[in-house]
Amino acid sequence: MSFIDIAKTRYSCRKYQDRKVEKEKLDKILEAAFVAPTAANCQPQKLIVLQEKTGLEKLSKAAGIYDAPLAIIVCGDVNRSWTRPFDGKKYHDIDTSIVTDHMMLQATELGLGTVWVCYFKPDVIREEFQLPDNLEPISILVIGYPEGEAASPDRHIKTRLPLEAYVSYESL
Repeated sequence: MSFIDIAKTRYSCRKYQDRKVEKEKLDKILEAAFVAPTAANCQPQKLIVLQEKTGLEKLSKAAGIYDAPLAIIVCGDVNRSWTRPFDGKKYHDIDTSIVTDHMMLQATELGLGTVWVCYFKPDVIREEFQLPDNLEPISILVIGYPEGEAASPDRHIKTRLPLEAYVSYESL
């Protein structure tokens, strides 16, 4: 499958089969995180992989995870974050988003469904997983075998703004 086909195939899956994700597939997803670029190669990501019932139940206190068999809490380490010197912007949120996107697209290629969750209670995650102050929970990637029909790869024509709405050349 080409990259654009993978990108078009990926959708926010909110219903999963009661089936574990195989270790080999999880390893490939984590390898995608490993090769993801980060600002100045600072690699501020910390991934908490949850596959066991107890961990998934703890996570469910903070977010809806749609009964998925696998979830990855993606955290950014503010101490390892590259900082733009001109305005002090820390890049851990952007770096962890790139890591999450790489994992999400790899999961799609492997026939898995995902949903990128940003609607969660960070204080509950901090407490349940005893996160130190330097780790900021940025997102949750929910992963599993999809249940039901997938979204159409052609849906973007109807659901996205046309390129002309946000692309300009040489000036705004």
